[in-house]
Amino acid sequence: MLYRRFGRTGARVSALGYGCMRFLSRKGAPTWGANVDVAGAVALLHEARQAGVNYFDTAYNYHAGTSERIVGRFLSEIPRDSVFVASKSPVWKMRKPSDFKRYLSIQLRRLGTGRIDFYLLHGLDAESFAKCRELGALEFLEAETGRGRIGHAGFSFHDAPHVFPAIVDSFDWGFCLMQYNLVDANSQAGTAGLRYAASKGLGVAVMEPLRGGDLVRGMPDAVKRGWAGQPEFTPAQHCLRWIWDQPEVSVVLSGMGTRDQLAENVAAASATPPGSLSPAGRDLCTRMQSAYLGLRKTGCTRCGYCLPCPSGVFIPRVLDLMDERSMFPESPGPSMSYSMWLPAANRADRCTSCGSCESRCPQHLPVKKLLAEAHAALTGGASGS
Repeated sequence: MLYRRFGRTGARVSALGYGCMRFLSRKGAPTWGANVDVAGAVALLHEARQAGVNYFDTAYNYHAGTSERIVGRFLSEIPRDSVFVASKSPVWKMRKPSDFKRYLSIQLRRLGTGRIDFYLLHGLDAESFAKCRELGALEFLEAETGRGRIGHAGFSFHDAPHVFPAIVDSFDWGFCLMQYNLVDANSQAGTAGLRYAASKGLGVAVMEPLRGGDLVRGMPDAVKRGWAGQPEFTPAQHCLRWIWDQPEVSVVLSGMGTRDQLAENVAAASATPPGSLSPAGRDLCTRMQSAYLGLRKTGCTRCGYCLPCPSGVFIPRVLDLMDERSMFPESPGPSMSYSMWLPAANRADRCTSCGSCESRCPQHLPVKKLLAEAHAALTGGASGS
């Protein structure tokens, strides 16, 4: 296993970290709930540690709280200082300043430890970060770091690229966690955010390196053809190596549910120090990135000139989800994001066909038509093809 410096925290973390939100059920199937094969999950954590993984990432809500308890059982069976544990504050649950301390205490009890080495404000966007600041989250982080119940303070991020630098600059963070992969190089924080955070001294952890497996599961024909004839590494390993090749990355989190997945990822992590990809390897990844992005159907560049919509439709996000569906036709993720995470007031069926978006679109897209197609595709009414 290779190790990297985790920004200004000074910690040496394994290039591969264990994301503890994708354990399998007792029947060996993927699950988001609490019906996890606990013994199997703990055994995998031990195997990962034996392979050199020393960074284990969980959160208050993963597997309905079971994930933190699983990590706690694992910690009870090893020397505590042999690994780093990261967990996340459920900021959406906070109603008053004292809630931050209360939830941290719950998490420490679940984990069976007096310290969470790396503690994050979970899933920040502009709105939730404003709420956190209003409720005194930054003061809470300072106080608990001083008490020793938090080792280093950080945040995870899900918002537009322009929001990221403002959060980075708002506090003396030790590290951050961002979604980053071949497809998302220019989405959310993106490559620019990765480099900005690293330039400010933050350790950078990467989540969703395979987009929850979508990059290697149910691949469209154009993508399959691109990966064909690459026997040295699997498609998953190529995607991971593209991230590890970048020196700004400290640790890549992978939600490994099986021994085979763990072995595959450990092998790639052990073979990829920063800057190790050959020109041919980088060219291959660039071609595959283009192959995925070439599957997008809307033509939307997410510039935002169509906003605000008089009817409240979050047009760039709707079209982004439609493009995700085109790239990952077998994934339930785009439809789930549309129905569960995008507020009803921002969905495409609120469009009144006023046309103000089309008059402002630099790409001259038929936005009204695309919104109708997106709503149908994301709610099961049409294929979107």
